[in-house]
Amino acid sequence: MRLGLIFLVVAYVLSQFYRAFLAVLTPVLEADIGATADDLATASGLWFLVFALMQIPVGWALDTVGPRRTAGVLLALGAAGGAFVFAGASSPAHISVAMVLIGIGCSPVLMSSYYIFAKVYSPAVFATLAGAVIGIGSLGNLAGSVPMAWAVEAFGWRETLAGLGALTLAVAVALMVFITDPPRDENAPKGSVLDLLRIPALWFIFPLMFVNYAPSAGIRGLWIGPYLSDVYGLDAGGLGEITLVMGLAMILGNFVYGPLDRVLPSRKWIVFTGNALGALACFALYWVPAGTLTYAAVLLAAIGFFGASFPVVIAHAKEFFPAHLTGRGVTLLNLFGIGGVGIMQVVTGRVHSAIQGGAAEPYQAIFGLFGLLVLAGLAVYLFAKERPVSAPKG
Repeated sequence: MRLGLIFLVVAYVLSQFYRAFLAVLTPVLEADIGATADDLATASGLWFLVFALMQIPVGWALDTVGPRRTAGVLLALGAAGGAFVFAGASSPAHISVAMVLIGIGCSPVLMSSYYIFAKVYSPAVFATLAGAVIGIGSLGNLAGSVPMAWAVEAFGWRETLAGLGALTLAVAVALMVFITDPPRDENAPKGSVLDLLRIPALWFIFPLMFVNYAPSAGIRGLWIGPYLSDVYGLDAGGLGEITLVMGLAMILGNFVYGPLDRVLPSRKWIVFTGNALGALACFALYWVPAGTLTYAAVLLAAIGFFGASFPVVIAHAKEFFPAHLTGRGVTLLNLFGIGGVGIMQVVTGRVHSAIQGGAAEPYQAIFGLFGLLVLAGLAVYLFAKERPVSAPKG
């Protein structure tokens, strides 16, 4: 099981990379195949949307066939295959197709590890383990910054994507070999995702889950590149440095958020406070979208850091899941979280193309929209119930 979890974390590093690397490729893809920032916003949004839609079948597969085949097969066929399609792309449409395939392939990776944690480990350490996986996996975010820019310059973007496809395929094979499926209770009651949707407590968590990851994932995954290029005139090297800073902040946030529910009595207020501070950082960039580069870098890092509440929100919701619906439960939450990012990538792409004026104004609108969405999610989350962190699952 330990080796299997290690390779799941490696697979999640790749998943994080694939959701973030387009920001660095913006200039070369525009030059080589005419892909604009709006084209890449659509492609990035499709990655998140298909990733989100896959959570329903992935949840069924985790509860039915287990994480070994669910993660291994999809990563091989989807993510590796999509990387090879990307390497051969000759138009923006090919990039969209590749990102759809990669989204399908990456969709079971994180939830497979969460399923194992929920089935094998104590509920008290779930958030810590979940945060650690995201924190380590966020190295993929870093790889999508300076290292990706260096690889593209040294080898070319097509060659780099082909190499990533081969690496992804090797990791998929390792998942099939080393993951051990947790034992299933054949006498457990049957159920479906509809049973989860009938739990009232979850409906006060879903809205925040829908918006809490959208600012950090959307900005780091796409908008940081065009924003810094258009407003501050940064080249690929400069973009890589600032995206690296934001990526490091996202990693740190996951390692800070995860253990907090073991030292503080309330997951709800950990999540609420962090997201309120993240919304404030979005509004600060809205109020001053073209300040100094240091100002922008600090606030982008703050959005990444405070936007790392994802595993604690899942840990909060998980206390209301029936044991036999663990796989469907974690994937349902992931559907809301990743689906929100995907929808907002498409929406912010439309906002970016619709806003006319100075270089900073489209991004000002995007930052303000992200801040308002998080505030709306927090307004509903205020009424969410919670169980004591140490309480047994019911």
